[in-house]
Amino acid sequence: LDIVGPMRVLVTGGSGLVGRAIERVVKEESGGREGETWIFLSSKDANLMSAEETRAVFEKHRPTHVIHLAAMVGGLFRNMRQNLDFWRNNVHINDNVLQAAHEFGVVKVVSCLSTCIFPDKTTYPIDETMVNTHTHTHTHFNKQILGWTYFQQYGQRYTAVIPTNVFGPHDNYNIEDGHVLPGLIHKTYLAKKEGKPLQVWGSGRALRQFIYSLDLARLFLWVLREYDEVEPIILSVGEEDELSIKFAADAVVEALGFEGDVIYDTSKADGQFKKTANNAKLRKYLPDFKFTPFRAAVKETCDWFVANYDSARK
Repeated sequence: LDIVGPMRVLVTGGSGLVGRAIERVVKEESGGREGETWIFLSSKDANLMSAEETRAVFEKHRPTHVIHLAAMVGGLFRNMRQNLDFWRNNVHINDNVLQAAHEFGVVKVVSCLSTCIFPDKTTYPIDETMVNTHTHTHTHFNKQILGWTYFQQYGQRYTAVIPTNVFGPHDNYNIEDGHVLPGLIHKTYLAKKEGKPLQVWGSGRALRQFIYSLDLARLFLWVLREYDEVEPIILSVGEEDELSIKFAADAVVEALGFEGDVIYDTSKADGQFKKTANNAKLRKYLPDFKFTPFRAAVKETCDWFVANYDSARK
């Protein structure tokens, strides 16, 4: 990956959960290096569903590297309702970004996939070899296929990371459309404010691995600078850190100081019971990486949400 001069990194989806975390690590934790330029794009800067607008933004910024986060995202219930929209919009975005990266000679693209790209009926733990071709989130898979194709055809280093359930500041806290943890945070906040019981969707028994957005951001920078494989890499806490939704809800209740009743609404779907991902490949490269303890990360996220309630996405 020899390039002349410092990196110019374009981050698509730069105003979202992971983009904001990368920006914080680059600017406040000296994740950026001297002479580097970091450009964080939001949907206001360009509509990446348009090939012309995508090309114009690459023309303007001339990046050497791209972190591709932009996508339509949503939790289980939104995915079930809007499957086709997700698929079509994300295909356009991925195609435009990777094609522009190719045309403008970008050295390396790191895309973000999701653990939804693994099959529903499978053995656990999941690892990088089990990426599914027949999944409901074809969008994510489409990114990976495009990356491989560019590598095979042009030898370009377009790789992908697969994080587990990401949470942190600047998330989408929408109760209907958001992911499980930000939804719980918003619900608990409202239940406390209104003096009502907290209703958790599902039985609380489903298991998930959660990764704090700032930990993910630190790992993204490592992938961008050091990880040379085209094959994707799972960025996750270990199997031993898989938690029940009930455990997660208890952590949120504690962090927000909620003292009311907690009711589990078992008429609502649990989704997949578990999606255990194996982080052995990550650990092979980074045996000493320290993840933020879950309760501490939840507390930081809840504190951010309370402090930024009016401006948070919800």
